Amino acid sequence: MDNFISEIKWRGLIHDSTPGIEKFLSENKRTAYIGFDPTSDSLHIGNLVPIMLLSHFQKHGHKPIALIGGATGMIGDPSGKSSERNLLDEDKLRFNQQAIKNQLSKFLSFDKKMSNMALILNNYDWMKGFSFLNFIRDIGKHITINYMMSKDSVKNRISSESRSGMSFTEFTYQIVQGYDFLFLNRNYNCLIQMGGSDQWGNITTGMELLRRIDGKKGYAITCPLITKSDGSKFGKSEGDNIWLDSKKTSVYKFYQYWLNTSDDDAKDYIKTFTFLDKKQVEKIIFKHELEPHLRLLQKTLASEITELVHSEKDLINSIKASEVLFSKEFLNDINKIDEALFLDIFEGVPIANISLNEINNGIEIIRLLFEKSGFLSSNSDAKRALKENSISVNKKKVTEDYIVNKKDLIKEKYVIINRGKKSTFIIKVKD
Repeated sequence: MDNFISEIKWRGLIHDSTPGIEKFLSENKRTAYIGFDPTSDSLHIGNLVPIMLLSHFQKHGHKPIALIGGATGMIGDPSGKSSERNLLDEDKLRFNQQAIKNQLSKFLSFDKKMSNMALILNNYDWMKGFSFLNFIRDIGKHITINYMMSKDSVKNRISSESRSGMSFTEFTYQIVQGYDFLFLNRNYNCLIQMGGSDQWGNITTGMELLRRIDGKKGYAITCPLITKSDGSKFGKSEGDNIWLDSKKTSVYKFYQYWLNTSDDDAKDYIKTFTFLDKKQVEKIIFKHELEPHLRLLQKTLASEITELVHSEKDLINSIKASEVLFSKEFLNDINKIDEALFLDIFEGVPIANISLNEINNGIEIIRLLFEKSGFLSSNSDAKRALKENSISVNKKKVTEDYIVNKKDLIKEKYVIINRGKKSTFIIKVKD
Protein backbone atom coordinates (compact mmCIF):
# COMPACT_ATOMS: atom_id res chain seq x y z
CA MET A 1 0.00 0.00 0.00
CA ASP A 2 2.74 2.44 0.93
CA ASN A 3 4.35 2.55 -2.54
CA PHE A 4 1.24 3.79 -4.37
CA ILE A 5 2.56 7.37 -4.57
CA SER A 6 5.99 6.30 -5.87
CA GLU A 7 4.23 4.08 -8.43
CA ILE A 8 2.07 6.86 -9.84
CA LYS A 9 4.96 9.34 -9.75
CA TRP A 10 7.18 7.36 -12.13
CA ARG A 11 4.20 6.67 -14.34
CA GLY A 12 3.49 10.39 -14.66
CA LEU A 13 0.04 10.03 -13.11
CA ILE A 14 0.38 12.67 -10.41
CA HIS A 15 0.20 16.43 -10.89
CA ASP A 16 -0.46 17.68 -7.37
CA SER A 17 -1.42 16.37 -3.94
CA THR A 18 -2.18 17.59 -0.46
CA PRO A 19 0.54 17.45 2.21
CA GLY A 20 0.67 14.25 4.24
CA ILE A 21 -1.04 12.05 1.62
CA GLU A 22 1.82 9.51 1.47
CA LYS A 23 1.85 8.97 5.23
CA PHE A 24 -1.96 8.80 5.31
CA LEU A 25 -1.99 6.07 2.64
CA SER A 26 0.74 4.07 4.35
CA GLU A 27 -1.15 3.80 7.63
CA ASN A 28 -4.20 1.84 6.46
CA LYS A 29 -6.38 0.88 3.52
CA ARG A 30 -8.12 4.00 2.27
CA THR A 31 -11.05 4.90 0.04
CA ALA A 32 -10.85 7.44 -2.81
CA TYR A 33 -13.21 8.56 -5.52
CA ILE A 34 -13.02 10.05 -9.00
CA GLY A 35 -15.99 11.56 -10.79
CA PHE A 36 -16.91 10.73 -14.39
CA ASP A 37 -19.04 12.75 -16.75
CA PRO A 38 -22.20 10.78 -17.70
CA THR A 39 -23.19 12.89 -20.71
CA SER A 40 -22.14 10.10 -23.12
CA ASP A 41 -22.63 6.34 -23.05
CA SER A 42 -18.88 5.90 -23.57
CA LEU A 43 -15.69 7.18 -22.03
CA HIS A 44 -12.84 8.28 -24.30
CA ILE A 45 -9.08 8.02 -24.03
CA GLY A 46 -8.94 11.39 -22.29
CA ASN A 47 -10.56 9.56 -19.34
CA LEU A 48 -7.85 6.91 -19.25
CA VAL A 49 -5.50 8.85 -16.95
CA PRO A 50 -7.98 9.05 -14.03
CA ILE A 51 -9.10 5.48 -14.77
CA MET A 52 -5.50 4.23 -14.53
CA LEU A 53 -5.08 6.25 -11.32
CA LEU A 54 -8.09 4.47 -9.76
CA SER A 55 -6.87 1.11 -11.03
CA HIS A 56 -3.40 1.50 -9.46
CA PHE A 57 -5.10 2.67 -6.27
CA GLN A 58 -7.04 -0.61 -6.12
CA LYS A 59 -4.01 -2.71 -7.08
CA HIS A 60 -2.20 -1.25 -4.06
CA GLY A 61 -4.90 -2.52 -1.71
CA HIS A 62 -7.14 0.55 -1.46
CA LYS A 63 -10.84 0.91 -2.31
CA PRO A 64 -11.81 2.93 -5.40
CA ILE A 65 -15.14 4.62 -6.05
CA ALA A 66 -16.12 5.64 -9.57
CA LEU A 67 -18.69 8.37 -9.14
CA ILE A 68 -21.05 9.01 -12.02
CA GLY A 69 -21.98 12.67 -11.93
CA GLY A 70 -25.68 12.27 -12.58
CA ALA A 71 -26.61 15.38 -10.60
CA THR A 72 -23.58 17.42 -11.58
CA GLY A 73 -24.04 16.22 -15.17
CA MET A 74 -27.41 17.93 -15.10
CA ILE A 75 -25.66 21.19 -14.18
CA GLY A 76 -22.43 21.34 -16.18
CA ASP A 77 -18.93 21.92 -14.84
CA PRO A 78 -17.63 25.41 -15.66
CA SER A 79 -13.96 24.34 -15.43
CA GLY A 80 -12.39 25.17 -18.78
CA LYS A 81 -15.76 25.37 -20.47
CA SER A 82 -17.17 28.42 -22.22
CA SER A 83 -20.77 27.26 -22.28
CA GLU A 84 -23.18 25.04 -20.39
CA ARG A 85 -23.79 21.39 -21.21
CA ASN A 86 -27.05 19.93 -22.37
CA LEU A 87 -29.07 18.60 -19.45
CA LEU A 88 -29.90 14.89 -19.30
CA ASP A 89 -32.99 13.03 -18.13
CA GLU A 90 -32.77 10.23 -15.56
CA ASP A 91 -33.34 7.35 -18.02
CA LYS A 92 -30.45 8.51 -20.20
CA LEU A 93 -28.23 8.94 -17.14
CA ARG A 94 -28.95 5.37 -15.97
CA PHE A 95 -28.23 3.97 -19.43
CA ASN A 96 -24.94 5.86 -19.63
CA GLN A 97 -23.99 4.76 -16.09
CA GLN A 98 -24.29 1.07 -16.98
CA ALA A 99 -22.32 1.55 -20.21
CA ILE A 100 -19.56 3.35 -18.30
CA LYS A 101 -19.46 0.62 -15.63
CA ASN A 102 -18.96 -1.99 -18.36
CA GLN A 103 -15.94 -0.05 -19.63
CA LEU A 104 -14.52 0.54 -16.16
CA SER A 105 -14.75 -3.19 -15.39
CA LYS A 106 -11.78 -3.70 -17.74
CA PHE A 107 -9.66 -1.72 -15.27
CA LEU A 108 -11.39 -2.14 -11.89
CA SER A 109 -12.66 -5.21 -10.06
CA PHE A 110 -16.26 -5.02 -8.85
CA ASP A 111 -15.98 -8.51 -7.33
CA LYS A 112 -17.98 -8.53 -4.06
CA LYS A 113 -15.59 -11.10 -2.58
CA MET A 114 -12.82 -8.49 -2.49
CA SER A 115 -12.49 -6.36 0.63
CA ASN A 116 -11.49 -3.44 -1.59
CA MET A 117 -14.00 -4.08 -4.38
CA ALA A 118 -14.63 -1.07 -6.59
CA LEU A 119 -17.94 0.74 -6.30
CA ILE A 120 -19.81 2.68 -8.94
CA LEU A 121 -22.18 5.28 -7.52
CA ASN A 122 -24.31 8.08 -8.95
CA ASN A 123 -24.58 11.38 -7.09
CA TYR A 124 -28.08 11.81 -8.49
CA ASP A 125 -29.18 9.13 -6.00
CA TRP A 126 -28.50 11.37 -2.99
CA MET A 127 -29.14 14.72 -4.64
CA LYS A 128 -32.56 14.03 -6.18
CA GLY A 129 -34.32 14.06 -2.79
CA PHE A 130 -32.52 17.14 -1.52
CA SER A 131 -34.79 20.20 -1.61
CA PHE A 132 -33.30 23.50 -2.65
CA LEU A 133 -34.19 25.10 0.68
CA ASN A 134 -32.63 22.29 2.70
CA PHE A 135 -29.48 22.35 0.58
CA ILE A 136 -28.83 26.07 0.94
CA ARG A 137 -29.69 25.91 4.66
CA ASP A 138 -27.66 22.82 5.58
CA ILE A 139 -24.78 23.02 3.07
CA GLY A 140 -24.72 26.36 1.30
CA LYS A 141 -24.34 28.42 4.46
CA HIS A 142 -20.93 26.88 5.13
CA ILE A 143 -19.28 28.19 1.95
CA THR A 144 -19.01 31.93 1.35
CA ILE A 145 -19.50 33.71 -1.97
CA ASN A 146 -15.98 35.12 -1.53
CA TYR A 147 -14.58 31.58 -1.32
CA MET A 148 -16.48 30.44 -4.40
CA MET A 149 -15.50 33.56 -6.37
CA SER A 150 -11.83 32.92 -5.67
CA LYS A 151 -11.80 29.79 -7.84
CA ASP A 152 -10.09 30.17 -11.21
CA SER A 153 -12.88 28.30 -12.99
CA VAL A 154 -15.35 30.92 -11.78
CA LYS A 155 -13.12 33.97 -12.26
CA ASN A 156 -12.23 32.94 -15.81
CA ARG A 157 -15.87 32.59 -16.83
CA ILE A 158 -17.02 35.81 -15.21
CA SER A 159 -14.15 37.87 -16.61
CA SER A 160 -14.54 36.33 -20.07
CA GLU A 161 -15.43 38.62 -22.96
CA SER A 162 -18.20 36.19 -23.84
CA ARG A 163 -21.64 37.69 -23.42
CA SER A 164 -23.06 34.43 -22.08
CA GLY A 165 -21.38 34.91 -18.69
CA MET A 166 -21.99 32.25 -16.06
CA SER A 167 -25.34 31.06 -14.82
CA PHE A 168 -26.25 30.51 -11.18
CA THR A 169 -26.65 26.82 -12.06
CA GLU A 170 -23.01 26.53 -13.06
CA PHE A 171 -21.87 28.76 -10.20
CA THR A 172 -23.27 26.21 -7.74
CA TYR A 173 -21.40 23.31 -9.36
CA GLN A 174 -18.46 23.38 -6.97
CA ILE A 175 -20.64 23.23 -3.87
CA VAL A 176 -22.72 20.36 -5.28
CA GLN A 177 -19.51 18.46 -6.07
CA GLY A 178 -18.16 19.42 -2.66
CA TYR A 179 -21.20 17.84 -1.04
CA ASP A 180 -20.37 14.58 -2.84
CA PHE A 181 -17.16 14.36 -0.81
CA LEU A 182 -19.03 15.03 2.43
CA PHE A 183 -21.63 12.36 1.58
CA LEU A 184 -19.04 9.79 0.51
CA ASN A 185 -17.06 10.33 3.70
CA ARG A 186 -20.12 9.93 5.90
CA ASN A 187 -21.38 6.83 4.11
CA TYR A 188 -18.27 5.14 2.67
CA ASN A 189 -15.43 6.51 4.84
CA CYS A 190 -13.96 8.18 1.77
CA LEU A 191 -11.25 10.71 2.65
CA ILE A 192 -9.47 11.11 -0.68
CA GLN A 193 -10.64 12.87 -3.83
CA MET A 194 -8.82 12.31 -7.12
CA GLY A 195 -9.31 13.84 -10.55
CA GLY A 196 -7.79 15.89 -13.34
CA SER A 197 -5.67 18.91 -12.49
CA ASP A 198 -8.43 21.17 -13.83
CA GLN A 199 -10.64 19.92 -10.98
CA TRP A 200 -8.42 21.23 -8.17
CA GLY A 201 -10.78 24.11 -7.34
CA ASN A 202 -13.83 21.83 -7.06
CA ILE A 203 -11.84 19.25 -5.09
CA THR A 204 -10.63 21.76 -2.51
CA THR A 205 -14.21 22.98 -2.02
CA GLY A 206 -15.08 19.42 -0.97
CA MET A 207 -12.21 19.38 1.49
CA GLU A 208 -13.34 22.72 2.88
CA LEU A 209 -16.92 21.50 3.36
CA LEU A 210 -15.70 18.37 5.14
CA ARG A 211 -13.56 20.49 7.47
CA ARG A 212 -16.21 23.11 8.22
CA ILE A 213 -19.19 20.80 8.70
CA ASP A 214 -17.73 17.59 10.16
CA GLY A 215 -14.34 18.85 11.36
CA LYS A 216 -12.44 16.21 9.34
CA LYS A 217 -9.36 16.44 7.16
CA GLY A 218 -9.64 15.34 3.55
CA TYR A 219 -6.89 14.63 1.05
CA ALA A 220 -6.52 15.10 -2.70
CA ILE A 221 -4.50 13.83 -5.66
CA THR A 222 -4.77 15.26 -9.15
CA CYS A 223 -3.44 13.78 -12.36
CA PRO A 224 -2.04 15.82 -15.25
CA LEU A 225 -3.97 16.74 -18.37
CA ILE A 226 -2.08 14.88 -21.10
CA THR A 227 -0.66 16.87 -23.99
CA LYS A 228 1.20 15.79 -27.11
CA SER A 229 4.79 16.81 -27.77
CA ASP A 230 3.89 18.47 -31.08
CA GLY A 231 1.30 20.69 -29.39
CA SER A 232 -1.73 18.96 -30.92
CA LYS A 233 -4.56 17.80 -28.68
CA PHE A 234 -4.27 14.37 -27.08
CA GLY A 235 -7.22 12.03 -27.50
CA LYS A 236 -8.46 13.22 -30.87
CA SER A 237 -7.92 11.98 -34.42
CA GLU A 238 -8.98 14.18 -37.32
CA GLY A 239 -10.90 16.31 -34.83
CA ASP A 240 -12.93 13.43 -33.37
CA ASN A 241 -12.64 11.88 -29.91
CA ILE A 242 -11.07 8.43 -29.66
CA TRP A 243 -13.78 6.56 -27.74
CA LEU A 244 -13.48 3.34 -25.74
CA ASP A 245 -16.66 2.02 -27.37
CA SER A 246 -15.86 0.21 -30.63
CA LYS A 247 -19.17 1.40 -32.09
CA LYS A 248 -17.96 4.99 -31.78
CA THR A 249 -14.29 4.39 -32.64
CA SER A 250 -13.41 1.17 -34.45
CA VAL A 251 -10.83 -1.06 -32.77
CA TYR A 252 -8.59 -0.67 -35.83
CA LYS A 253 -8.71 3.13 -35.61
CA PHE A 254 -8.11 2.90 -31.83
CA TYR A 255 -5.05 0.68 -32.41
CA GLN A 256 -3.73 2.95 -35.16
CA TYR A 257 -4.00 6.03 -32.93
CA TRP A 258 -1.49 4.55 -30.47
CA LEU A 259 0.64 3.01 -33.24
CA ASN A 260 1.11 6.45 -34.82
CA THR A 261 2.39 8.01 -31.57
CA SER A 262 5.72 9.84 -31.78
CA ASP A 263 8.78 8.40 -30.02
CA ASP A 264 8.76 11.16 -27.40
CA ASP A 265 5.10 10.67 -26.56
CA ALA A 266 5.29 6.86 -26.64
CA LYS A 267 8.03 6.91 -23.95
CA ASP A 268 5.59 8.70 -21.63
CA TYR A 269 2.41 6.93 -22.71
CA ILE A 270 3.76 3.42 -22.16
CA LYS A 271 4.23 4.31 -18.48
CA THR A 272 0.88 6.06 -18.15
CA PHE A 273 -1.44 3.83 -20.16
CA THR A 274 -0.14 0.30 -19.56
CA PHE A 275 0.47 -1.92 -16.52
CA LEU A 276 3.95 -2.93 -17.65
CA ASP A 277 6.35 -2.57 -14.73
CA LYS A 278 9.37 -0.26 -14.61
CA LYS A 279 11.91 -2.91 -15.67
CA GLN A 280 9.77 -3.98 -18.63
CA VAL A 281 9.27 -0.39 -19.77
CA GLU A 282 12.96 0.46 -19.49
CA LYS A 283 13.88 -2.67 -21.47
CA ILE A 284 11.40 -1.83 -24.25
CA ILE A 285 12.65 1.78 -24.49
CA PHE A 286 16.27 0.55 -24.61
CA LYS A 287 15.50 -1.92 -27.43
CA HIS A 288 13.47 0.69 -29.29
CA GLU A 289 16.34 3.18 -29.25
CA LEU A 290 18.69 0.58 -30.76
CA GLU A 291 16.35 0.07 -33.74
CA PRO A 292 13.77 2.89 -33.75
CA HIS A 293 12.66 2.08 -37.30
CA LEU A 294 11.08 -1.14 -35.98
CA ARG A 295 8.78 0.99 -33.75
CA LEU A 296 8.82 -1.57 -30.92
CA LEU A 297 7.73 1.09 -28.44
CA GLN A 298 4.64 2.09 -30.42
CA LYS A 299 3.72 -1.50 -31.24
CA THR A 300 3.94 -2.52 -27.58
CA LEU A 301 1.94 0.51 -26.44
CA ALA A 302 -0.77 -0.03 -29.06
CA SER A 303 -1.00 -3.76 -28.31
CA GLU A 304 -1.18 -3.38 -24.53
CA ILE A 305 -3.85 -0.68 -24.46
CA THR A 306 -5.95 -2.19 -27.29
CA GLU A 307 -6.11 -5.58 -25.57
CA LEU A 308 -6.88 -3.91 -22.25
CA VAL A 309 -9.75 -1.77 -23.57
CA HIS A 310 -11.10 -4.27 -26.09
CA SER A 311 -9.88 -7.90 -26.28
CA GLU A 312 -7.07 -10.14 -27.47
CA LYS A 313 -9.12 -11.14 -30.51
CA ASP A 314 -9.72 -7.50 -31.43
CA LEU A 315 -6.00 -6.82 -31.08
CA ILE A 316 -5.06 -9.74 -33.34
CA ASN A 317 -7.50 -8.52 -36.00
CA SER A 318 -6.12 -4.98 -35.81
CA ILE A 319 -2.53 -6.21 -36.19
CA LYS A 320 -3.61 -8.42 -39.09
CA ALA A 321 -5.35 -5.48 -40.76
CA SER A 322 -2.25 -3.30 -40.33
CA GLU A 323 -0.05 -5.97 -41.87
CA VAL A 324 -2.41 -6.41 -44.81
CA LEU A 325 -1.90 -2.81 -45.92
CA PHE A 326 1.82 -3.48 -46.42
CA SER A 327 1.54 -7.04 -47.68
CA LYS A 328 3.21 -8.05 -50.94
CA GLU A 329 0.16 -10.24 -51.54
CA PHE A 330 -2.26 -7.42 -50.80
CA LEU A 331 -5.21 -8.55 -52.93
CA ASN A 332 -5.01 -12.11 -51.66
CA ASP A 333 -4.57 -11.14 -48.00
CA ILE A 334 -7.22 -8.43 -47.85
CA ASN A 335 -9.78 -10.86 -49.24
CA LYS A 336 -9.16 -13.06 -46.21
CA ILE A 337 -10.27 -10.48 -43.62
CA ASP A 338 -13.98 -10.01 -42.92
CA GLU A 339 -15.88 -7.14 -44.50
CA ALA A 340 -16.50 -5.32 -41.19
CA LEU A 341 -12.76 -5.12 -40.56
CA PHE A 342 -12.18 -4.03 -44.16
CA LEU A 343 -14.63 -1.15 -43.65
CA ASP A 344 -12.94 -0.24 -40.34
CA ILE A 345 -9.58 0.02 -42.10
CA PHE A 346 -10.97 2.39 -44.71
CA GLU A 347 -13.33 4.30 -42.44
CA GLY A 348 -13.81 7.86 -43.73
CA VAL A 349 -12.25 7.17 -47.16
CA PRO A 350 -14.24 8.73 -50.07
CA ILE A 351 -16.42 6.17 -51.84
CA ALA A 352 -17.92 6.25 -55.33
CA ASN A 353 -20.60 3.80 -56.44
CA ILE A 354 -20.31 2.04 -59.80
CA SER A 355 -22.75 -0.44 -61.32
CA LEU A 356 -21.76 -4.11 -61.56
CA ASN A 357 -22.53 -4.02 -65.28
CA GLU A 358 -19.97 -1.26 -65.87
CA ILE A 359 -17.29 -3.19 -63.97
CA ASN A 360 -18.09 -6.37 -65.91
CA ASN A 361 -17.61 -4.47 -69.16
CA GLY A 362 -14.45 -2.80 -67.90
CA ILE A 363 -13.79 0.90 -67.23
CA GLU A 364 -10.74 2.82 -68.44
CA ILE A 365 -8.73 4.07 -65.49
CA ILE A 366 -8.81 7.70 -66.70
CA ARG A 367 -12.63 7.67 -66.95
CA LEU A 368 -12.87 6.01 -63.54
CA LEU A 369 -10.66 8.59 -61.85
CA PHE A 370 -12.63 11.61 -63.06
CA GLU A 371 -15.81 11.04 -65.00
CA LYS A 372 -17.13 8.05 -63.07
CA SER A 373 -15.96 8.89 -59.55
CA GLY A 374 -14.91 12.53 -59.36
CA PHE A 375 -11.85 11.46 -57.35
CA LEU A 376 -9.60 13.65 -59.48
CA SER A 377 -10.48 17.09 -60.81
CA SER A 378 -10.28 16.40 -64.56
CA ASN A 379 -9.18 13.94 -67.24
CA SER A 380 -5.96 15.91 -67.66
CA ASP A 381 -5.32 15.63 -63.90
CA ALA A 382 -5.88 11.86 -64.16
CA LYS A 383 -3.49 11.59 -67.14
CA ARG A 384 -0.86 13.63 -65.30
CA ALA A 385 -1.11 11.43 -62.20
CA LEU A 386 -0.80 8.29 -64.30
CA LYS A 387 2.27 9.66 -66.16
CA GLU A 388 3.82 10.47 -62.78
CA ASN A 389 3.31 6.78 -61.87
CA SER A 390 1.36 7.77 -58.75
CA ILE A 391 -1.88 5.81 -59.35
CA SER A 392 -2.33 2.36 -57.82
CA VAL A 393 -5.21 -0.08 -58.09
CA ASN A 394 -5.28 -2.39 -55.09
CA LYS A 395 -1.70 -1.32 -54.24
CA LYS A 396 -0.32 -2.05 -57.74
CA LYS A 397 0.88 0.78 -59.98
CA VAL A 398 -1.09 1.14 -63.22
CA THR A 399 -0.66 3.04 -66.49
CA GLU A 400 -3.01 5.00 -68.78
CA ASP A 401 -4.16 1.93 -70.68
CA TYR A 402 -5.31 0.04 -67.55
CA ILE A 403 -8.87 -1.29 -67.55
CA VAL A 404 -10.55 -1.84 -64.17
CA ASN A 405 -12.81 -4.89 -64.28
CA LYS A 406 -14.20 -7.76 -62.23
CA LYS A 407 -10.77 -9.29 -61.51
CA ASP A 408 -9.91 -6.19 -59.44
CA LEU A 409 -12.80 -6.59 -57.02
CA ILE A 410 -12.09 -7.14 -53.34
CA LYS A 411 -14.83 -9.23 -51.71
CA GLU A 412 -16.63 -8.97 -55.07
CA LYS A 413 -17.59 -5.34 -54.47
CA TYR A 414 -14.63 -3.01 -53.68
CA VAL A 415 -11.66 -1.53 -55.53
CA ILE A 416 -9.02 0.50 -53.69
CA ILE A 417 -7.37 3.35 -55.59
CA ASN A 418 -4.40 5.34 -54.32
CA ARG A 419 -2.82 8.52 -55.57
CA GLY A 420 0.59 8.54 -54.00
CA LYS A 421 0.81 7.65 -50.31
CA LYS A 422 -1.71 10.12 -48.90
CA SER A 423 -4.85 9.94 -51.09
CA THR A 424 -7.03 6.84 -50.95
CA PHE A 425 -10.39 6.24 -52.67
CA ILE A 426 -12.76 3.31 -52.84
CA ILE A 427 -14.96 2.13 -55.68
CA LYS A 428 -18.00 0.23 -54.45
CA VAL A 429 -19.90 -1.94 -56.88
CA LYS A 430 -23.67 -1.98 -56.65
CA ASP A 431 -26.04 -4.31 -58.46
